[in-house]
Amino acid sequence: MMAIHGNFNHGIRANLDQFLHQLLQVMLVGFTIGMMRTVVPALSESEFGVPKNSFMLLTAFVVAFGLVKGTLNFVAGRLSERIGRKKVLLLGWSAALPIPLLVYFAPSWGWIVAATVLLGINQGLTWSMTQTSKLDITRADQRGLTIGLNEFSGYVGLALAGIITAYLATMLGARTGLLIFGMTTVLLAISLTLLWVKDTLPWAKVEAAKHKAGISTGPLPRYPTNISAKPTTWEVFTLVSWRDKRLAAISQAGLVEKFVDALVWVFYPVFLYQRGLTLPQVGWVVGIYGFVWGGSQFFTGKLSDHIGRHKPNVLGMWICGAGVAMMLLQEGVAWWSLSAAVSGLGMALLYPNLSAAIADIAHPNWRGSAIGIYRFWRDLGYGIGALGLGIAAHFSGSVETAFWFVAISMFLSGAILWLFGEETHPRINPMTSVR
Repeated sequence: MMAIHGNFNHGIRANLDQFLHQLLQVMLVGFTIGMMRTVVPALSESEFGVPKNSFMLLTAFVVAFGLVKGTLNFVAGRLSERIGRKKVLLLGWSAALPIPLLVYFAPSWGWIVAATVLLGINQGLTWSMTQTSKLDITRADQRGLTIGLNEFSGYVGLALAGIITAYLATMLGARTGLLIFGMTTVLLAISLTLLWVKDTLPWAKVEAAKHKAGISTGPLPRYPTNISAKPTTWEVFTLVSWRDKRLAAISQAGLVEKFVDALVWVFYPVFLYQRGLTLPQVGWVVGIYGFVWGGSQFFTGKLSDHIGRHKPNVLGMWICGAGVAMMLLQEGVAWWSLSAAVSGLGMALLYPNLSAAIADIAHPNWRGSAIGIYRFWRDLGYGIGALGLGIAAHFSGSVETAFWFVAISMFLSGAILWLFGEETHPRINPMTSVR
Protein backbone atom coordinates (compact mmCIF):
# COMPACT_ATOMS: atom_id res chain seq x y z
CA MET A 1 0.00 0.00 0.00
CA MET A 2 2.87 2.41 0.73
CA ALA A 3 4.18 2.01 -2.81
CA ILE A 4 0.74 2.65 -4.29
CA HIS A 5 0.29 5.80 -2.26
CA GLY A 6 3.70 7.05 -3.29
CA ASN A 7 3.00 6.50 -6.98
CA PHE A 8 -0.59 7.72 -7.11
CA ASN A 9 -0.93 10.89 -5.08
CA HIS A 10 -4.11 12.92 -5.58
CA GLY A 11 -4.26 16.64 -6.27
CA ILE A 12 -3.95 19.07 -9.18
CA ARG A 13 -0.41 20.13 -8.29
CA ALA A 14 0.77 16.52 -7.79
CA ASN A 15 -0.53 15.60 -11.26
CA LEU A 16 -0.17 18.94 -13.03
CA ASP A 17 1.39 17.57 -16.22
CA GLN A 18 -1.42 15.09 -16.82
CA PHE A 19 -4.06 17.58 -15.68
CA LEU A 20 -2.87 20.07 -18.33
CA HIS A 21 -2.84 17.35 -21.01
CA GLN A 22 -6.46 16.54 -20.17
CA LEU A 23 -7.41 20.24 -20.35
CA LEU A 24 -5.96 20.39 -23.87
CA GLN A 25 -7.89 17.24 -24.76
CA VAL A 26 -11.21 18.69 -23.68
CA MET A 27 -10.52 21.92 -25.61
CA LEU A 28 -10.11 19.78 -28.74
CA VAL A 29 -13.36 18.01 -27.83
CA GLY A 30 -14.97 21.46 -27.74
CA PHE A 31 -13.45 22.28 -31.14
CA THR A 32 -15.06 19.15 -32.60
CA ILE A 33 -18.61 19.93 -31.52
CA GLY A 34 -18.13 23.67 -32.05
CA MET A 35 -17.44 23.25 -35.75
CA MET A 36 -21.01 21.92 -36.18
CA ARG A 37 -22.83 24.66 -34.28
CA THR A 38 -22.71 27.95 -36.19
CA VAL A 39 -22.17 27.26 -39.87
CA VAL A 40 -24.25 24.10 -40.24
CA PRO A 41 -27.59 25.37 -38.79
CA ALA A 42 -27.27 28.87 -40.29
CA LEU A 43 -26.63 27.46 -43.79
CA SER A 44 -28.95 24.47 -43.49
CA GLU A 45 -31.28 25.89 -46.14
CA SER A 46 -28.81 27.34 -48.63
CA GLU A 47 -26.02 24.76 -48.36
CA PHE A 48 -27.66 21.49 -47.27
CA GLY A 49 -31.16 21.68 -48.75
CA VAL A 50 -33.39 22.00 -45.68
CA PRO A 51 -36.69 23.64 -46.77
CA LYS A 52 -37.55 26.94 -45.09
CA ASN A 53 -39.43 26.56 -41.76
CA SER A 54 -38.92 22.77 -41.74
CA PHE A 55 -38.40 22.87 -37.98
CA MET A 56 -38.69 19.14 -37.31
CA LEU A 57 -36.19 18.30 -40.07
CA LEU A 58 -33.83 20.99 -38.81
CA THR A 59 -33.86 19.63 -35.27
CA ALA A 60 -33.35 16.02 -36.43
CA PHE A 61 -29.58 16.24 -36.27
CA VAL A 62 -29.59 17.46 -32.67
CA VAL A 63 -32.16 14.82 -31.65
CA ALA A 64 -29.86 12.16 -33.13
CA PHE A 65 -26.85 13.71 -31.41
CA GLY A 66 -28.54 13.76 -28.01
CA LEU A 67 -29.80 10.18 -28.16
CA VAL A 68 -26.43 8.83 -29.26
CA LYS A 69 -24.30 10.95 -26.92
CA GLY A 70 -26.52 10.17 -23.95
CA THR A 71 -26.26 6.44 -24.59
CA LEU A 72 -22.50 6.59 -25.12
CA ASN A 73 -22.03 8.54 -21.87
CA PHE A 74 -23.69 5.60 -20.12
CA VAL A 75 -21.51 3.11 -21.95
CA ALA A 76 -18.31 5.13 -21.51
CA GLY A 77 -18.46 5.27 -17.72
CA ARG A 78 -18.99 1.55 -17.29
CA LEU A 79 -16.55 0.58 -20.04
CA SER A 80 -13.81 2.79 -18.59
CA GLU A 81 -14.03 0.90 -15.28
CA ARG A 82 -13.18 -2.27 -17.19
CA ILE A 83 -10.66 -1.30 -19.90
CA GLY A 84 -9.38 2.05 -18.59
CA ARG A 85 -9.98 5.70 -19.40
CA LYS A 86 -7.33 6.13 -22.16
CA LYS A 87 -8.68 3.35 -24.39
CA VAL A 88 -12.19 4.79 -24.23
CA LEU A 89 -10.81 8.26 -25.07
CA LEU A 90 -9.00 6.87 -28.11
CA LEU A 91 -12.14 5.07 -29.30
CA GLY A 92 -13.98 8.38 -29.12
CA TRP A 93 -11.44 10.18 -31.25
CA SER A 94 -11.43 7.38 -33.82
CA ALA A 95 -15.20 7.82 -34.24
CA ALA A 96 -14.66 11.49 -35.17
CA LEU A 97 -12.39 10.86 -38.17
CA PRO A 98 -15.17 10.53 -40.81
CA ILE A 99 -17.16 13.60 -39.60
CA PRO A 100 -15.39 16.34 -41.66
CA LEU A 101 -15.53 14.14 -44.77
CA LEU A 102 -19.27 13.47 -44.38
CA VAL A 103 -19.94 17.21 -44.08
CA TYR A 104 -17.69 18.03 -47.06
CA PHE A 105 -19.32 15.52 -49.42
CA ALA A 106 -22.87 15.82 -48.03
CA PRO A 107 -25.44 15.79 -50.89
CA SER A 108 -28.34 16.20 -48.45
CA TRP A 109 -29.28 16.89 -44.83
CA GLY A 110 -29.32 13.14 -44.14
CA TRP A 111 -25.52 13.11 -44.36
CA ILE A 112 -25.37 15.87 -41.75
CA VAL A 113 -27.55 13.75 -39.46
CA ALA A 114 -25.19 10.80 -40.02
CA ALA A 115 -22.18 12.99 -39.20
CA THR A 116 -23.94 14.12 -36.04
CA VAL A 117 -24.49 10.51 -34.97
CA LEU A 118 -20.72 10.01 -35.15
CA LEU A 119 -20.29 13.31 -33.30
CA GLY A 120 -22.52 11.94 -30.53
CA ILE A 121 -20.29 8.85 -30.24
CA ASN A 122 -17.20 11.06 -30.17
CA GLN A 123 -18.54 13.46 -27.56
CA GLY A 124 -20.04 10.75 -25.35
CA LEU A 125 -16.72 8.91 -25.12
CA THR A 126 -14.20 11.77 -25.12
CA TRP A 127 -15.87 14.41 -22.94
CA SER A 128 -16.83 11.77 -20.37
CA MET A 129 -13.26 10.55 -20.17
CA THR A 130 -11.61 13.95 -19.90
CA GLN A 131 -13.90 14.79 -16.97
CA THR A 132 -13.63 11.41 -15.24
CA SER A 133 -9.85 11.34 -15.66
CA LYS A 134 -9.43 14.69 -13.93
CA LEU A 135 -11.70 13.61 -11.06
CA ASP A 136 -9.59 10.47 -10.69
CA ILE A 137 -6.37 12.38 -10.03
CA THR A 138 -7.64 15.35 -7.96
CA ARG A 139 -8.79 15.67 -4.35
CA ALA A 140 -12.39 15.81 -3.12
CA ASP A 141 -11.99 19.46 -2.08
CA GLN A 142 -10.91 20.33 -5.66
CA ARG A 143 -13.86 18.79 -7.52
CA GLY A 144 -15.67 22.05 -8.21
CA LEU A 145 -12.48 23.68 -9.47
CA THR A 146 -11.56 20.55 -11.43
CA ILE A 147 -14.84 20.31 -13.31
CA GLY A 148 -14.95 24.09 -13.70
CA LEU A 149 -11.56 24.08 -15.43
CA ASN A 150 -12.60 21.09 -17.53
CA GLU A 151 -15.76 22.78 -18.77
CA PHE A 152 -13.99 26.16 -19.06
CA SER A 153 -11.51 24.63 -21.48
CA GLY A 154 -14.14 22.66 -23.41
CA TYR A 155 -16.60 25.49 -23.90
CA VAL A 156 -14.01 28.10 -24.69
CA GLY A 157 -12.93 25.63 -27.38
CA LEU A 158 -16.55 25.32 -28.54
CA ALA A 159 -16.96 29.10 -28.74
CA LEU A 160 -13.67 29.59 -30.58
CA ALA A 161 -14.56 26.87 -33.07
CA GLY A 162 -17.90 28.52 -33.86
CA ILE A 163 -16.20 31.84 -34.60
CA ILE A 164 -13.20 30.39 -36.48
CA THR A 165 -15.37 28.16 -38.70
CA ALA A 166 -17.69 31.09 -39.46
CA TYR A 167 -14.73 33.07 -40.83
CA LEU A 168 -13.30 30.02 -42.63
CA ALA A 169 -16.69 29.35 -44.23
CA THR A 170 -16.90 32.98 -45.37
CA MET A 171 -13.40 32.88 -46.89
CA LEU A 172 -13.16 29.31 -48.22
CA GLY A 173 -16.77 28.11 -48.41
CA ALA A 174 -18.65 26.17 -45.74
CA ARG A 175 -17.57 22.70 -46.77
CA THR A 176 -13.87 23.41 -47.31
CA GLY A 177 -13.59 25.47 -44.13
CA LEU A 178 -15.17 22.75 -41.99
CA LEU A 179 -13.05 20.04 -43.64
CA ILE A 180 -9.75 21.78 -42.90
CA PHE A 181 -10.71 22.71 -39.35
CA GLY A 182 -12.20 19.32 -38.51
CA MET A 183 -9.41 17.10 -39.86
CA THR A 184 -6.73 19.22 -38.18
CA THR A 185 -8.52 18.98 -34.83
CA VAL A 186 -9.17 15.23 -34.89
CA LEU A 187 -5.71 14.20 -36.13
CA LEU A 188 -4.04 16.40 -33.50
CA ALA A 189 -6.21 14.91 -30.75
CA ILE A 190 -5.41 11.31 -31.74
CA SER A 191 -1.69 12.06 -31.83
CA LEU A 192 -1.71 13.71 -28.39
CA THR A 193 -3.74 10.86 -26.89
CA LEU A 194 -1.28 8.25 -28.13
CA LEU A 195 1.80 10.19 -27.08
CA TRP A 196 0.98 11.87 -23.76
CA VAL A 197 -2.28 10.84 -22.10
CA LYS A 198 -1.99 8.44 -19.14
CA ASP A 199 -4.69 6.09 -17.91
CA THR A 200 -6.02 7.41 -14.60
CA LEU A 201 -8.04 4.37 -13.47
CA PRO A 202 -5.30 3.35 -10.96
CA TRP A 203 -5.87 6.63 -9.05
CA ALA A 204 -9.58 5.80 -8.65
CA LYS A 205 -8.69 2.33 -7.36
CA VAL A 206 -6.30 3.82 -4.80
CA GLU A 207 -9.02 6.20 -3.56
CA ALA A 208 -11.46 3.29 -3.18
CA ALA A 209 -8.84 1.26 -1.30
CA LYS A 210 -8.24 4.14 1.14
CA HIS A 211 -11.95 4.47 1.83
CA LYS A 212 -12.31 0.72 2.42
CA ALA A 213 -9.33 0.70 4.77
CA GLY A 214 -10.74 3.64 6.73
CA ILE A 215 -7.74 5.87 6.10
CA SER A 216 -9.44 8.53 3.97
CA THR A 217 -8.89 12.07 5.20
CA GLY A 218 -11.44 14.88 5.51
CA PRO A 219 -15.22 14.88 6.13
CA LEU A 220 -17.14 11.71 5.32
CA PRO A 221 -19.16 12.04 2.09
CA ARG A 222 -22.87 11.27 2.15
CA TYR A 223 -22.57 8.14 -0.01
CA PRO A 224 -25.84 6.28 -0.61
CA THR A 225 -26.14 3.23 1.63
CA ASN A 226 -28.74 1.30 -0.40
CA ILE A 227 -26.29 -0.07 -2.96
CA SER A 228 -23.82 -2.97 -3.13
CA ALA A 229 -20.07 -2.54 -2.64
CA LYS A 230 -19.62 -3.72 -6.24
CA PRO A 231 -22.95 -2.79 -7.83
CA THR A 232 -24.32 -3.99 -11.15
CA THR A 233 -24.95 -1.52 -13.94
CA TRP A 234 -28.69 -1.69 -13.25
CA GLU A 235 -28.16 -0.93 -9.54
CA VAL A 236 -26.22 2.23 -10.33
CA PHE A 237 -28.67 3.25 -13.05
CA THR A 238 -31.73 2.97 -10.81
CA LEU A 239 -29.94 4.71 -7.93
CA VAL A 240 -28.92 7.73 -9.99
CA SER A 241 -32.19 7.86 -11.95
CA TRP A 242 -34.82 7.56 -9.18
CA ARG A 243 -33.90 5.56 -6.05
CA ASP A 244 -31.83 8.38 -4.49
CA LYS A 245 -33.89 11.57 -4.59
CA ARG A 246 -30.76 13.76 -4.48
CA LEU A 247 -29.21 12.08 -7.51
CA ALA A 248 -32.58 12.00 -9.32
CA ALA A 249 -33.12 15.75 -8.76
CA ILE A 250 -29.65 16.47 -10.15
CA SER A 251 -30.22 14.19 -13.14
CA GLN A 252 -33.52 15.85 -14.13
CA ALA A 253 -31.89 19.28 -13.84
CA GLY A 254 -29.06 18.10 -16.07
CA LEU A 255 -31.58 16.84 -18.64
CA VAL A 256 -33.56 20.10 -18.75
CA GLU A 257 -30.49 22.38 -18.84
CA LYS A 258 -29.62 20.79 -22.18
CA PHE A 259 -32.82 22.23 -23.62
CA VAL A 260 -30.96 25.55 -23.57
CA ASP A 261 -27.95 24.22 -25.40
CA ALA A 262 -30.17 22.53 -28.00
CA LEU A 263 -31.92 25.88 -28.51
CA VAL A 264 -28.61 27.73 -28.88
CA TRP A 265 -27.36 25.09 -31.31
CA VAL A 266 -30.44 24.82 -33.54
CA PHE A 267 -32.49 27.99 -33.31
CA TYR A 268 -30.14 30.79 -32.20
CA PRO A 269 -28.29 30.76 -35.56
CA VAL A 270 -31.58 30.53 -37.49
CA PHE A 271 -33.26 33.22 -35.36
CA LEU A 272 -30.32 35.63 -35.72
CA TYR A 273 -29.59 34.90 -39.39
CA GLN A 274 -33.23 35.50 -40.33
CA ARG A 275 -33.05 38.89 -38.61
CA GLY A 276 -30.28 40.07 -40.88
CA LEU A 277 -27.09 39.27 -39.00
CA THR A 278 -24.10 38.12 -41.05
CA LEU A 279 -22.61 34.70 -40.44
CA PRO A 280 -19.62 36.11 -38.48
CA GLN A 281 -22.05 38.22 -36.39
CA VAL A 282 -24.08 35.10 -35.62
CA GLY A 283 -20.84 33.36 -34.69
CA TRP A 284 -19.94 36.15 -32.25
CA VAL A 285 -23.37 36.23 -30.52
CA VAL A 286 -23.38 32.45 -30.11
CA GLY A 287 -19.68 32.65 -29.22
CA ILE A 288 -20.42 35.10 -26.37
CA TYR A 289 -22.74 32.49 -24.87
CA GLY A 290 -19.91 29.95 -25.10
CA PHE A 291 -17.20 32.32 -23.85
CA VAL A 292 -19.23 33.42 -20.80
CA TRP A 293 -20.29 29.83 -20.12
CA GLY A 294 -16.76 28.51 -20.44
CA GLY A 295 -14.87 31.46 -18.93
CA SER A 296 -17.11 31.84 -15.88
CA GLN A 297 -16.67 28.19 -14.96
CA PHE A 298 -13.11 29.03 -14.03
CA PHE A 299 -14.71 30.81 -11.05
CA THR A 300 -18.08 29.11 -10.51
CA GLY A 301 -16.58 25.67 -10.02
CA LYS A 302 -14.13 26.96 -7.43
CA LEU A 303 -16.94 28.97 -5.80
CA SER A 304 -18.90 25.79 -5.10
CA ASP A 305 -15.87 24.31 -3.30
CA HIS A 306 -16.38 27.12 -0.76
CA ILE A 307 -20.17 27.74 -0.57
CA GLY A 308 -21.52 24.39 -1.76
CA ARG A 309 -23.22 23.08 -4.90
CA HIS A 310 -26.95 23.37 -4.17
CA LYS A 311 -27.50 27.14 -4.24
CA PRO A 312 -25.40 27.75 -7.39
CA ASN A 313 -27.25 24.94 -9.16
CA VAL A 314 -30.75 26.25 -8.36
CA LEU A 315 -29.83 29.86 -9.18
CA GLY A 316 -28.12 28.71 -12.37
CA MET A 317 -31.34 27.10 -13.65
CA TRP A 318 -33.32 30.28 -13.11
CA ILE A 319 -30.68 32.71 -14.44
CA CYS A 320 -30.18 30.62 -17.56
CA GLY A 321 -33.94 30.49 -18.20
CA ALA A 322 -34.13 34.27 -17.78
CA GLY A 323 -31.42 34.76 -20.42
CA VAL A 324 -33.40 32.66 -22.90
CA ALA A 325 -36.54 34.73 -22.33
CA MET A 326 -34.57 37.99 -22.69
CA MET A 327 -33.69 37.14 -26.33
CA LEU A 328 -37.29 37.86 -27.34
CA LEU A 329 -37.87 41.06 -25.37
CA GLN A 330 -35.81 43.46 -27.53
CA GLU A 331 -33.75 43.44 -30.72
CA GLY A 332 -30.23 44.37 -31.78
CA VAL A 333 -26.79 42.76 -31.64
CA ALA A 334 -25.98 44.34 -28.26
CA TRP A 335 -29.19 43.06 -26.63
CA TRP A 336 -28.90 39.58 -28.11
CA SER A 337 -25.27 39.42 -26.99
CA LEU A 338 -26.27 40.45 -23.45
CA SER A 339 -29.05 37.85 -23.38
CA ALA A 340 -26.64 35.17 -24.58
CA ALA A 341 -24.18 36.23 -21.86
CA VAL A 342 -26.88 35.89 -19.14
CA SER A 343 -27.71 32.37 -20.32
CA GLY A 344 -24.00 31.58 -20.43
CA LEU A 345 -23.59 32.76 -16.83
CA GLY A 346 -26.48 30.56 -15.72
CA MET A 347 -24.96 27.56 -17.49
CA ALA A 348 -21.61 28.34 -15.85
CA LEU A 349 -23.22 28.05 -12.42
CA LEU A 350 -24.82 24.75 -13.43
CA TYR A 351 -22.35 22.85 -15.49
CA PRO A 352 -19.47 22.18 -13.11
CA ASN A 353 -21.60 22.05 -10.00
CA LEU A 354 -24.23 19.53 -11.07
CA SER A 355 -21.41 17.16 -12.04
CA ALA A 356 -19.49 17.96 -8.83
CA ALA A 357 -22.63 17.15 -6.81
CA ILE A 358 -22.82 13.73 -8.47
CA ALA A 359 -19.11 13.13 -7.81
CA ASP A 360 -19.52 14.19 -4.16
CA ILE A 361 -21.89 11.35 -3.31
CA ALA A 362 -20.81 8.68 -5.82
CA HIS A 363 -18.44 6.08 -4.33
CA PRO A 364 -15.12 5.79 -6.20
CA ASN A 365 -15.93 2.12 -6.99
CA TRP A 366 -18.83 3.24 -9.17
CA ARG A 367 -18.17 6.95 -9.71
CA GLY A 368 -17.34 6.47 -13.39
CA SER A 369 -20.67 4.69 -13.90
CA ALA A 370 -22.59 7.31 -11.90
CA ILE A 371 -21.10 10.19 -13.87
CA GLY A 372 -21.82 8.30 -17.09
CA ILE A 373 -25.48 7.76 -16.10
CA TYR A 374 -25.88 11.40 -15.06
CA ARG A 375 -24.38 12.42 -18.38
CA PHE A 376 -26.73 9.95 -20.11
CA TRP A 377 -29.74 11.79 -18.69
CA ARG A 378 -28.14 15.19 -19.20
CA ASP A 379 -27.29 14.70 -22.86
CA LEU A 380 -30.55 12.91 -23.53
CA GLY A 381 -31.81 16.44 -22.92
CA TYR A 382 -30.36 17.38 -26.32
CA GLY A 383 -32.70 14.89 -27.98
CA ILE A 384 -35.77 15.53 -25.80
CA GLY A 385 -35.17 19.28 -25.85
CA ALA A 386 -34.63 19.47 -29.62
CA LEU A 387 -37.75 17.37 -30.18
CA GLY A 388 -39.73 19.70 -27.90
CA LEU A 389 -38.32 22.75 -29.69
CA GLY A 390 -39.23 21.32 -33.05
CA ILE A 391 -42.79 20.45 -31.98
CA ALA A 392 -43.32 23.87 -30.36
CA ALA A 393 -42.04 25.73 -33.43
CA HIS A 394 -43.88 23.43 -35.87
CA PHE A 395 -47.35 23.82 -34.39
CA SER A 396 -46.98 27.53 -33.69
CA GLY A 397 -45.17 28.27 -36.96
CA SER A 398 -42.74 30.43 -35.01
CA VAL A 399 -39.21 29.99 -33.67
CA GLU A 400 -40.09 32.27 -30.75
CA THR A 401 -42.38 29.62 -29.21
CA ALA A 402 -39.36 27.33 -28.80
CA PHE A 403 -37.66 30.02 -26.70
CA TRP A 404 -40.63 30.23 -24.30
CA PHE A 405 -40.80 26.43 -24.07
CA VAL A 406 -37.19 26.34 -22.89
CA ALA A 407 -37.44 29.29 -20.49
CA ILE A 408 -40.49 27.85 -18.68
CA SER A 409 -38.91 24.38 -18.51
CA MET A 410 -35.80 25.83 -16.83
CA PHE A 411 -37.81 27.63 -14.15
CA LEU A 412 -39.87 24.52 -13.34
CA SER A 413 -36.84 22.22 -13.25
CA GLY A 414 -35.01 24.63 -10.94
CA ALA A 415 -37.96 24.47 -8.55
CA ILE A 416 -37.81 20.65 -8.52
CA LEU A 417 -34.07 20.75 -7.79
CA TRP A 418 -34.64 23.25 -4.97
CA LEU A 419 -37.33 21.08 -3.36
CA PHE A 420 -35.79 17.60 -3.70
CA GLY A 421 -32.04 18.26 -3.82
CA GLU A 422 -29.69 18.97 -0.92
CA GLU A 423 -26.16 20.19 -0.31
CA THR A 424 -23.70 17.44 -1.26
CA HIS A 425 -20.34 19.03 -0.39
CA PRO A 426 -18.81 16.72 2.27
CA ARG A 427 -17.36 19.63 4.27
CA ILE A 428 -20.64 21.55 4.41
CA ASN A 429 -22.99 18.58 4.84
CA PRO A 430 -20.97 15.55 5.98
CA MET A 431 -22.38 12.19 6.89
CA THR A 432 -22.49 12.04 10.68
CA SER A 433 -24.40 8.79 11.06
CA VAL A 434 -25.41 5.81 8.99
CA ARG A 435 -28.73 6.45 7.27
